[in-house]
Amino acid sequence: MRLHLDQDRCCGSGQCVLAAPALFDQRDEDGISVLLDAEPGPDQLPAAWEAVAACPGGAIRLREDRPPTEPR
Repeated sequence: MRLHLDQDRCCGSGQCVLAAPALFDQRDEDGISVLLDAEPGPDQLPAAWEAVAACPGGAIRLREDRPPTEPR
């Protein structure tokens, strides 16, 4: 799995930090979120999905990396 944070879409609500503090932080100067770990381990996946669902700006995506030969 791979997390992606679009800082241009981030509104600085901090919901991702509340949902997954090991994966996200916020910049002091403007509150925009910062991704701390783009490849969360299996133990962090529930928190990562919660952060995706909680983001009001839709700035967070989580995708499963699959080999190019594997059907989707």
